[in-house]
Amino acid sequence: MRLLLVEDDLGIQEMVREGLSEDGITVEVCSTSEQTMQRTIKPDGDFDFFLLDIMLPGLSGVDLCHWLRFQGHKQPIMLLTAKDSTEDKIRGLDAGADDYLTKPFQMVELRARIRALLRMVNGYPRENLAVEDLVLDPNTGRICRGLVELSLSRKETALLEYFMRNHGRILTRTMIADSVWGAETSQFTNVIDVFINHLRNALQQPGRPDLLHNVRGKGFRLCALNEQEKG
Repeated sequence: MRLLLVEDDLGIQEMVREGLSEDGITVEVCSTSEQTMQRTIKPDGDFDFFLLDIMLPGLSGVDLCHWLRFQGHKQPIMLLTAKDSTEDKIRGLDAGADDYLTKPFQMVELRARIRALLRMVNGYPRENLAVEDLVLDPNTGRICRGLVELSLSRKETALLEYFMRNHGRILTRTMIADSVWGAETSQFTNVIDVFINHLRNALQQPGRPDLLHNVRGKGFRLCALNEQEKG
């Protein structure tokens, strides 16, 4: 997931970037509203979440929020504010924000609020994903292959969920990098291969067919053995 943080405080920038990395969230930073406007009109300017400070140099975060909505961005927007007045909160919500958080804040609360907003956007609870005897509960992150519960990292779980939602489809490294890492594939080619190897090993169970396959010269595919034979 890709999140755009608009904040001019270097300490908060670093805290948010490091804190959200634990949830597999890639954070990109802009320091002003004007810089954000230039960033979001680029071809790769679509983000999954916007986190905007209200008190910015130049155009305020509230005005930026209104502009983003006017431009058609429907992703969740959360405002960070050093002001705790009801009037400021109402202005932000009326401008199109989905939530706000008052400074100073704890990362655990920010992470929880982001998860809550994403659940609202994605629909909650979500149905389990299943391919053969592999089952993933996207609400809890619980993964089982038959009767065996698997232990995966957050990033491995996100990678598996992407494969399961596209099971039977060939996924290129570019597609995986963009959807799971939120970055160009040239930056993550080796990392992707390492994660896929780890994931393949985790999915292998005695007496059970492999589900994650290499497709020579094309990419990777999660599918049952009979689907693999069909090409």
